[in-house]
Amino acid sequence: MKLTIIGTGYVGLVTGACFAEMGNTVTCVDVDVRKIENLRKGVLPIYEPGLEPVVINNHKEGRLRFATSLDEPAALEGNVFFIAVGTPPGEDGSADLQYVLAAARDVGRHITGYSVIVDKSTVPVGTAGKVHMAVVEELKKRSVDIEFDVVSNPEFLKEGAAVEDFMKPDRVVVGTDSDKARTVMHDLYAPFMRTHERLFFMGVKEAEMTKYAANAMLATKISFMNEISNLCDRLGVDVESVRQGIGSDSRIGYSFIYPGAGYGGSCFPKDVKALVRMAHEQGFDPLILNAVEARNEAQKYVLFAKIAKRFGTDLRNHVFGLWGLAFKPGTDDMREAPSKILLEELIGAGARVRAYDPVAMDVSRRELPAEWFSSGKLELAAQQYDALKGVDALILVTEWKPFRHPDFVLMKQIMKQPVIFDGRNQYDPAQLRADGFEYSGIGR
Repeated sequence: MKLTIIGTGYVGLVTGACFAEMGNTVTCVDVDVRKIENLRKGVLPIYEPGLEPVVINNHKEGRLRFATSLDEPAALEGNVFFIAVGTPPGEDGSADLQYVLAAARDVGRHITGYSVIVDKSTVPVGTAGKVHMAVVEELKKRSVDIEFDVVSNPEFLKEGAAVEDFMKPDRVVVGTDSDKARTVMHDLYAPFMRTHERLFFMGVKEAEMTKYAANAMLATKISFMNEISNLCDRLGVDVESVRQGIGSDSRIGYSFIYPGAGYGGSCFPKDVKALVRMAHEQGFDPLILNAVEARNEAQKYVLFAKIAKRFGTDLRNHVFGLWGLAFKPGTDDMREAPSKILLEELIGAGARVRAYDPVAMDVSRRELPAEWFSSGKLELAAQQYDALKGVDALILVTEWKPFRHPDFVLMKQIMKQPVIFDGRNQYDPAQLRADGFEYSGIGR
C-alpha cells in the first residue's frame, strides 16, 4: 500500500518507518525543512532504540520518502493519510488541536479520490468529527464531491520500545463506522497479525476514549504506588516487599507499580490533564484523576525533601551528582521529567549539580535554562563517574542500565560523602549500608 504520514515526530516517524519495513511505500511529510533534510541524510530528530537502522534502510530502498508538503507528488500517490502531529496541552490542560485541524484542511485541499484519513495523534473524544468537518469545508471551497472516511487509530507505543511495540503490537485499536475504511485498515495491519488477531474494531469515539483511558489507568497505578510508598516511609515499611506481595496477584500484576520520583514524558501528564478537562466540560468532577495528577506532581518534590532533610535547605556549599535526565530510560525525552523539578529545587537552594545521562545531554541543553550552564550551577559530565567526583551525594533519577550495577568501590573513593538518594529503588539498602553508604530510597 502507499501511505502518507503527516508529522515526523515520535509517533509519525515510528509509524512511517515500521509500515515501510513491512513493504509499504510511505511518504512522511513535515513542514520543518531542516528536519526533512536531516532525515534524508539519515539524521533522526529523536532517540529511539532500533529506529535509526529501520529509517535509513527503508529510505535507501526507496520505501520511505520524506517531503515538506502535500504539494509534492510522492505525498499524494496513495489514499491513506495518517495525521500524526503534536497536540500540546493548553493552559487549561485541554489538547491543542490546531495542528491536527490544519493537517486535515491540508488533506482536504489535495485529495482527488476516495481517501482514508487516520487520526494517529492522541486527540479528545469528538475530534474525528472536527477533522471530518475541516475536510468537508475544504472540499466545498474546491466545489468537488469526494468520498472519504475519518478513522481513529490511536498509538500505544512505549518510548524506548516503540519499534518493537509497533512491529509486534499487543493490540491495534481502530475506530470506524465505515465498512470500506475497515477493509483498508484491516489490510494495512494484516502483516502485523500473522500469529493471532489483535485488531480491535470499534466506534470512532470509543477508540478515541480508549487511548485516554489506557494511559490514565497506567498513570493511576503509578500514582497509587507512589502514595503507598509515602505511607511506607512514615510507617517504617519497606515498599519493595509490599510491591512484590501485591504484584504477585494476577489481578494487579507487576507492571507500573514501581515507586519513584513521579511519571513524566509526552503522554501520561498530557493525557491525564486532557481527560480531566474533558470531564469538566461535561460538568463531571473526576475525583480519581484529580488525585492521580496531584500525587504525581507532589511526588516530583519527594527527592528534594529527602535531600533537604539530610543537608538542610541552604545548599550553597554543596555539590550533587545526578544520574539521569530523561523522564525514563530508552529515550532522550525530557518533557515533564522529574529531573527538571529536582534541578529547579536544588539550584534554587544554592546547590551546584553535575549531571550525566547516556542520551539526553544534548536535549538537556535545549530544555534547561541557559543561565544554569553559564553560571556553573549545572555541569554536564562526560562520563557517569565524572559526575560523582567530590560530590556530597549521588541522586539517581533515571534507571538506565549502566546505573544498575555501578562500581560502588570506585564511587566511595571519588565521592566527598558516600550518600545515595535512590529515586528509583534500584539498589539494595542493606548491602549499601553494609558497604558504608548512607542510603535513602522511596518508601524504603
